[in-house]
Amino acid sequence: MPQLNRRRALLGLGALVSLGVSSALRAASSAAAPVFAPGAVIRTLFKDYAPAELAGGATLFHEHLSLGTDFMDRFRAASDAVAEANGIPLAQRPAGPPAAPPGPDPMRSAALMADELRAAQRDGIACLVDAGLDGAGVDLAFIREAAKLAGLPVVKGAGFYTMPFYPKHIERASVDELAAELVRQADDYPAGAFGEIGSWDEITATERKVFRAVGKAHLATNLPVFTHTGIPGKSALEQLDILEDAGVDPRRVAIGHLGNLEDRSVYVHKVICRRGGYVGFDRQGSGRDAPVVPLVMALIDAGFADHVLISGDANRGYASPVTRFLPMLKAAGASDEVLHRIMVDNPRRFLAFVPKRKRMHG
Repeated sequence: MPQLNRRRALLGLGALVSLGVSSALRAASSAAAPVFAPGAVIRTLFKDYAPAELAGGATLFHEHLSLGTDFMDRFRAASDAVAEANGIPLAQRPAGPPAAPPGPDPMRSAALMADELRAAQRDGIACLVDAGLDGAGVDLAFIREAAKLAGLPVVKGAGFYTMPFYPKHIERASVDELAAELVRQADDYPAGAFGEIGSWDEITATERKVFRAVGKAHLATNLPVFTHTGIPGKSALEQLDILEDAGVDPRRVAIGHLGNLEDRSVYVHKVICRRGGYVGFDRQGSGRDAPVVPLVMALIDAGFADHVLISGDANRGYASPVTRFLPMLKAAGASDEVLHRIMVDNPRRFLAFVPKRKRMHG
């Protein structure tokens, strides 16, 4: 697969976040290079990359290239049911993923999706992670075709999403059975992470079982894990607790959707960082970014920049976290070097792993 030219990608990334060409390159050269374990790889659908090969641009750790046609309707129905059960007025309910804009849907055309991915490459994206899972209408063949047409490295997530989207057998399966199924998924895709592994609101007994199974599958594969938290972020710490109790090093975990948890003290965010985990601000670039800027800046100011991950989730326009959100962080005082660490270095450190199992497919 053709690789992004390092200089071109960094120039594009720098210009788009209004840093200027020279300052962006200085940021790249002055930042302390991340250190990776011997033998560490980032596993994409078509090959394993040495982490240094993806240093030429941003990596988006939580995106979607394929979702079922009914996914958004099911998502909003489940969200509304939770809000109604909790007596939350309609006007106060948390916003979910943005509605798709009018026009042809790239998720229904591999050629159009490849165009979207090429546009993201031009805007400085070196790699992205697809977070769609079984039960959400994901089409793996479609993702592979679009990625191959575009020539963009795509990491595929494996696992099970949340209770409203679980395949029927999840409820009756044991932890060991689910863990074995997760390992088979990881081999077959092949997957470069487990995620997005989620809980919907208050985490359920079945969701806890899935998290324990993911922990066992992680121990068998060493794949990193990223999550979908309850609305908004209710189960963040419990998710990390369950994974850590299962033997997962928190440094291998990213707790997601924490831009939804609008706590200016960033208490939960800081606890995750102190324990070694990553905090995911993964719905950025959608136009609902202003409340998230002070959360990210608070973590940067507290010395936790190396624990921040940024992505867009279900945006149309995959580079929008770079083109729309990063300029807001820059305006709020984030330095060139810190933005480079967050967008280029952190996701590579999160995704890089030393495989415990031989890659099965190319």
